[in-house]
Amino acid sequence: MDERPEKVLLVVDDEPSHLDSLVRIFTKEGYHVLAAEDGRRALELLRHNHVDVLLTDLVMPGMDGHELLRACKTISPETEVVVMTAFGSIESAVEAMKEGAYDFITKPLKKVFISKVVRQALEKQKLLLENRMLRRQLEDFRPNEIVGRSPAMLKTLQVIRQAAPSSATVLLQGESGTGKELLARALHRWGSRADGPFVAVNCAALPEGILESELFGYEKGAFTGADRLRKGRFEAANGGTLFLDEVGDLSPSTQVKLLRVLQEGEFERLGSSHTLKVDFRLVAATNQDLEKKVESGQFRQDLYYRLNVINVRVPPLRQRSGDVVLLANFFLKRYASREGKQIRALAARALEALSAHDWPGNVRELENVIERAVVLSTDDVIDLDDLPTELAGDEGSSPRGPVEGRGVFIPVGTSLEEAERKLLVETLKATGGDKNLAAHLLGVATRTIYRKLDALKREDAAAASSLR
Repeated sequence: MDERPEKVLLVVDDEPSHLDSLVRIFTKEGYHVLAAEDGRRALELLRHNHVDVLLTDLVMPGMDGHELLRACKTISPETEVVVMTAFGSIESAVEAMKEGAYDFITKPLKKVFISKVVRQALEKQKLLLENRMLRRQLEDFRPNEIVGRSPAMLKTLQVIRQAAPSSATVLLQGESGTGKELLARALHRWGSRADGPFVAVNCAALPEGILESELFGYEKGAFTGADRLRKGRFEAANGGTLFLDEVGDLSPSTQVKLLRVLQEGEFERLGSSHTLKVDFRLVAATNQDLEKKVESGQFRQDLYYRLNVINVRVPPLRQRSGDVVLLANFFLKRYASREGKQIRALAARALEALSAHDWPGNVRELENVIERAVVLSTDDVIDLDDLPTELAGDEGSSPRGPVEGRGVFIPVGTSLEEAERKLLVETLKATGGDKNLAAHLLGVATRTIYRKLDALKREDAAAASSLR
């Protein structure tokens, strides 16, 4: 049985020879191609067919390309539109892009170029649809304290959501301050053990002897000072979730004992020979590279495999630059309410400085900065002067023209969308907002800069409205 081709193109041109040529080109490339010689016929096809990309001439009798574009965005907003125009009508094409067209191409058409533009339009559509799907899926699952709309965070939350219903052990790996405990709580809340207890233990905060007594519990008289029976965290987590933070700091002897509990589902309190059964879901977290610790003999390989059933890499804030403004506003509302202050917003200069900072301390550092600003502010708006001097310096030191040697740090693992966003923002800072110069430096057309800025503004506005 034949399957419907994955991507559908609608080609519209009132010149039959051009129309036939385009249909042949895209049919050979594997697309399902619909054709129309005028806008009204194209509109009819749009009403009755799913169309991924509309490729239309601008100048046509009757319904022209502008009218067809507006109708398409009303009937099928997810359809990407590419317009074709004569070289002398570029202004009209630019106007079409302001109305929602993805891009324009000039006649005479070049096969390689027009195929590339259509592929790029489809790639953009795919990314938008994936993000929309993720947001829809996560809307009912995101705890109030987890804030994030960046692709990196959405993908992380999607993995958390998929892993939550199982009983598999999850290892959260990421830098300090990235919110690993919040994700552990989300795993618990979204899972089948949500009605049970959530018990958190910071393995790095307790000496070895005290950590073992905390985990295993002890009998009265087990050691000096043990004047009563005390149940440990293993028992407390029974039927629920045990979260071991900074698990990479476990001593070798504690690693052995933890491994037995995970393998056998049983343990003895300190000072007791009575075996207790226990059933909990383990979530572990670390800011260390456990694979390297295994190679160096500092961490047991068998325990590592027990912990690393489902591995979740938690992105640092520098890879979530699109989330900085969202998080800043979230913390602003939290601490303004707690302090009883009527602070309504962050000034544009303050937001620019926050967005420019690399945040080595991640979300925790950002939270502390906003809390400090709220406590010390005497106005109803947090401005640049309310931020620590090192952040004000980030904004204040931005050059107002091209500077030789200025670079942009983009860590490995950054999504293409986030990397492009950061490169665009930093280039505009370096040129003092000169979009023509920025376009020259980036090797793109000026219209591309305007189009991408408009897209970023729409994304930020949509994200900000979700917090209201």
